[in-house]
Amino acid sequence: MPAQIIDGKALAAQVKAEAAAACAALKQKGIAPCLAVVLVGEDPASQVYVRGKVSDCAQCGIESREHRLPATTTQAQLLALVGRLSQDPAVHGILVQLPLPAHIDEQAVINAIPPEKDVDGFSPLNVGRMQLGQPCYLPCTPAGCLRMIESTGTAIAGKNAVVVGRSNIVGKPMAHLLLAHDATVTVCHSKTRGLAGICQNADILVAAVGRQGFVTGDMVKPGAVVIDVGINRGPDGKLHGDVDFAAVAEKAAFITPVPGGVGPMTRAMLMQNTVAAAARQTGAGH
Repeated sequence: MPAQIIDGKALAAQVKAEAAAACAALKQKGIAPCLAVVLVGEDPASQVYVRGKVSDCAQCGIESREHRLPATTTQAQLLALVGRLSQDPAVHGILVQLPLPAHIDEQAVINAIPPEKDVDGFSPLNVGRMQLGQPCYLPCTPAGCLRMIESTGTAIAGKNAVVVGRSNIVGKPMAHLLLAHDATVTVCHSKTRGLAGICQNADILVAAVGRQGFVTGDMVKPGAVVIDVGINRGPDGKLHGDVDFAAVAEKAAFITPVPGGVGPMTRAMLMQNTVAAAARQTGAGH
């Protein structure tokens, strides 16, 4: 029996509806949640992402402020803008779209965003709080993946979870979130030996390796929940995931599509984080 598709668009619409309701409640208290989005350079993919985030803000009732800077912007100029946004009480979330031009130190920019406005969940303090199980802004992609797993009704506790990929943005935080939900977690990467055998033991498999079709049908346990984080533009010009969708869908119980899976959920979780940030900074919420 083919896998059930986890509809990221439908689930994202639900999350955004929750964010919109929370935003409306804050506005009744005179608080207008605001996200500042900073884009440096002309990267086409980044421009698409930023347009999507601005559109999401409009759907949720969140004010969005775009700051588009030329690729020649210096690190000092970018840090100065982040500094001004940090000091602006009307701005509750700051998102600097990655990747940045090569001459700018990404980590220095991330470090400059105050943890309370770090709605991407990338700052060292938020990362540390997440690992310690303390209140923080969760990174949007892993948080979205977790919500997708939960939407299947699968109990995570006690399950074998395998995360393929160890990036700071997806792989590592994904492993921590699954661990916090009592899964037994294995993190695999390019140096892992016997990768296929490890994946075959996974009740929950998250692929975030950045290689088209990397996870093949013979690597997946029958009945597994498969979350495909990959976004790779193939020779055909279309977007493909890290999972061989057709082959894996024959064995898995649940699978996310690409596109229309993790991507919309990532953006929806950003909306939730932004509204939560507005509530926390104004003392109106958590």
